[in-house]
Amino acid sequence: MKVVHVETLIKKGKFSQSKIWDELLISIIKEVEDVDWPTGSGKFTIYPESGKGRGMGNGVKPIKDSFIKRLIIQGWEKEKPLDIASRKKPGNLDLLLEIENKKIAIEWETGNISSTHRALNKMALGLVKGIIEVGILILPSRNLYKYLTDRIGNFDEIEPYLDLWRSIIIISGILIIIVIEHDDESRNVKKIPKGTDGRALN
Repeated sequence: MKVVHVETLIKKGKFSQSKIWDELLISIIKEVEDVDWPTGSGKFTIYPESGKGRGMGNGVKPIKDSFIKRLIIQGWEKEKPLDIASRKKPGNLDLLLEIENKKIAIEWETGNISSTHRALNKMALGLVKGIIEVGILILPSRNLYKYLTDRIGNFDEIEPYLDLWRSIIIISGILIIIVIEHDDESRNVKKIPKGTDGRALN
């Protein structure tokens, strides 16, 4: 899989300038790049079919799941709850790692654009409250999005709102978006299967 862009929204404090953070970000990007389809092929090849029709296009959860499984082996925790909101809980984080007494959170987007806003808001609130030190959102590019379940959140749709998160005032913390894309297109590979939860069938 290709990482086509890393958008840094917030980068403040000593940890953001540390060698530990630099090495951690490099390792996370490498794990993203190691996501492949078909599994074991060594590259990410997408079946080039629009996801606009019901049952058409490719699913997204198998992509995310393979990434999560590898990070769990490395010590990350899956679906970790944190008291980010004081009232209704915003949902668990996809992945969480504690290093140097700093909590690093990753959200891999599999929902619609509203879900993308919620994921960024959740991590931004965690930064404001000092609960997490780093929030990372992994998000498809527009080029990949068109072959996935219709209305999946993507970087082009969230980009007009990025100044909102950049304007958050904190002393220390990191908030970034990693934008992903396929390596190749081919009708000789199987479509990535979809789930069965709700109309999104993602």
